[in-house]
Amino acid sequence: VQLQASGGGLVQAGGSLRLSCAASRSTSGIGNIGWYRQTPGKQRELVAAFSASGTTDYADAVKGRFTLSRDNAKNTVYLQMDSLKPEDTAVYLCNIQGQFPGTVYLPWGQGTQVTVSS
Repeated sequence: VQLQASGGGLVQAGGSLRLSCAASRSTSGIGNIGWYRQTPGKQRELVAAFSASGTTDYADAVKGRFTLSRDNAKNTVYLQMDSLKPEDTAVYLCNIQGQFPGTVYLPWGQGTQVTVSS
């Protein structure tokens, strides 16, 4: 299975973007897709993900502003990002969560750049 992240761009603070993570096939038999972000000099962090129970988990920094959703027919997971802040600037990547916390199933792709100007 392969994942392709897209939808990033340059936006002003307070604006919105919707990221897409398209899978080459269904990942339901492998694991749940999560969105991560990384900035230079900082550790990659999990931003949002579906849990095994079907609920969504968000990093504290994005709760109330980001919304995770999926279209199973299109094998695509979306990350709606509202009220964006300059500190949200990062490369956003998607991956399949691994069996153990902090692990992922696939090699990391290039992700999609999100830049929020103040």
